[in-house]
Amino acid sequence: MSVSAPISSISADSKAPVAVWTQMDASNAKVALNGVVNVYSLGGVWTQIQASQNAWLKQNSNQTLTFDASQVSFFDGAGVAFLIGIEEAQQKAGGKFSLVGLDARYQPLLKEFDPINNLFPVPAVKPKRSFIVSTGMAAQNLIDDAKGLISFTGHLALDLFWSLRHPGQVRWGDFVNTAVEAGIAALPIVGLVSFLIGVILSFQAAIGMAQFGAVSFVGPLAALGIVREMGPLITAILLAGRSSAAFAAEIGTMTVNSEVDALVSGGLSPMRFLVVPRVLAGILVAPILTLFADIVSVIASMLTMQIYGIPFINFYNGMLAAVNVEDIGSGLIKATLFGVVVSAMGCLRGMQTGTGAAAVGISATRAVVSSIVMIVVVDGIFAFISYKTGF
Repeated sequence: MSVSAPISSISADSKAPVAVWTQMDASNAKVALNGVVNVYSLGGVWTQIQASQNAWLKQNSNQTLTFDASQVSFFDGAGVAFLIGIEEAQQKAGGKFSLVGLDARYQPLLKEFDPINNLFPVPAVKPKRSFIVSTGMAAQNLIDDAKGLISFTGHLALDLFWSLRHPGQVRWGDFVNTAVEAGIAALPIVGLVSFLIGVILSFQAAIGMAQFGAVSFVGPLAALGIVREMGPLITAILLAGRSSAAFAAEIGTMTVNSEVDALVSGGLSPMRFLVVPRVLAGILVAPILTLFADIVSVIASMLTMQIYGIPFINFYNGMLAAVNVEDIGSGLIKATLFGVVVSAMGCLRGMQTGTGAAAVGISATRAVVSSIVMIVVVDGIFAFISYKTGF
């Protein structure tokens, strides 16, 4: 293969070439620098040298490039950047690179950048975890989370008892604001979902009951299911998605901004300052919202049964015969427990917020998921107790 013609650029003073590309053969090439190498002299030659190098690297493999700096009179950061670009392209293509002739006074400048190792690090390949290791880590995370939940529950129980003994020290302003935000502001969405649940539950029950000619029993059955189970459960799930996430985001933001640490440094308890007012608000609004949801769902069921020719009075009398005060009380007690769970889990995940831009979002997500899981657990325990006691 014939030797290609040199590609050169004239320096700023238009007297001498600053860089020359020479290809000796298919596997060897050289870049020779001359004179003052700075940002001004390299401006016209940089892209030319890179284009020649890229075309040469495509022709063959395992090429060797020599960077000759023996004729350099001045060498600054622009020259280092030029050298880094040439070397990185050479090594990326699998070729060899050698630097010769660079004056000793420029070696500290070159070592300061350590071009390839620091600027173009080799991506670290993370070892793949085995199934046993992954299972063990998941189990350990579950145990740690359970420990944190038990510890938080103990602290919360003590601080709630403290609030009963010292009501004057509770931050009632935060309690009122939280109750308004989680209670009154939630009435529209709770009413809408409850109305739809009442309609859907009545329609689905009527489809099955119509096969046995027992459509008249749909009203009492739907009312009993609403006050005992659906009303508290739907309200709790809506609070988990709405209020629990809000609590986690608020406290999580304070944790990220070190405001919680500031409370501790100031001698204030974060549990009493932040958690107790929110949990008390959850205890107050959950049964109220549940009672509102029960009323709306029963009205929706009553309107739905008009389609099947069931008069209001028949629906009302059947509901009175099927639903008693114990059923309503059971649903409200369950709703109160749900209120404690939802508000407490939101505060817990907020206190556990880590660092980083995504930490608050992760805490809000964990709060919603944890709240729903705990709602199901509490509901199952309550159902077992109701089965044993008949309440």
